[in-house]
Amino acid sequence: MQSTRTQLPETAPTIDEVRDYWNRRPCNVRHSDLEIGTREYFDAVEARKYFVEPHIPGFADFAKWRGKRVLEIGCGIGTDAINFARHGAEYVGVELSEASLALARKRFELYGLAGQLYVADVEELASSGVPPGPYDLIYSFGVLHHTINPLKALSELNEFAGPETELRIMLYAKNSWKAMLIEESLDQPEAQDECPIALTFTDSDAEKLLESAGFSVKSIEQDHIFPYQVDKYIRYEYELEPWFQEMSIEMRKGMERHLGWHLLISARKTGK
Repeated sequence: MQSTRTQLPETAPTIDEVRDYWNRRPCNVRHSDLEIGTREYFDAVEARKYFVEPHIPGFADFAKWRGKRVLEIGCGIGTDAINFARHGAEYVGVELSEASLALARKRFELYGLAGQLYVADVEELASSGVPPGPYDLIYSFGVLHHTINPLKALSELNEFAGPETELRIMLYAKNSWKAMLIEESLDQPEAQDECPIALTFTDSDAEKLLESAGFSVKSIEQDHIFPYQVDKYIRYEYELEPWFQEMSIEMRKGMERHLGWHLLISARKTGK
């Protein structure tokens, strides 16, 4: 199992190692056992994602961005991307993994939706050919903690932000149930083994990082504890761990607010 950390090790992974990891198994690609690339497959992937992480639609607030310019960093196989496009956003997606982006492109084609998708490294975004800002929303869910240099990545994003741009990102939480399990070698950051880098952040860490990149944090909320028995979950069965079975919904929600794995952060350019 890999320990979480808020600072890079002495020997940091290379960008090629990070890219190769996500090319081998794009995030959420196993959310369905149907034929990959079919409409039925993508529908099942979306249903499972939002069933397991029901806080995502509220955080993304897809309908708010109708007619607005949205830049997503780390679009993966395109689940949130499709929903921004469905709701009428002028969507631009960036992804490091060519394998992930190929599925996202297929998804847009199948659903007949418009979006611009680019292979790019967020740490080199300004020179990547991605359409310039300002965007109304810069969105990145569960990506920037996998970057080698999050400060450089966020500083690049600042170049695509204007006075009214909203930055919404999710970072892994250091003070969380999952991080404690990882430290005890009872869990790992991702479903697949040997993730090259998975940084964790306290609220203070996140605020300092964003401030250094020229953003001012407006809100930070904590959410999401995965409650299911993993051996059954991978067979698409949803049975709670015994300790969660004994908890009320209200108790579980309270735990998530204090020990959730996801820091949901909203920010704007400093001084705006």
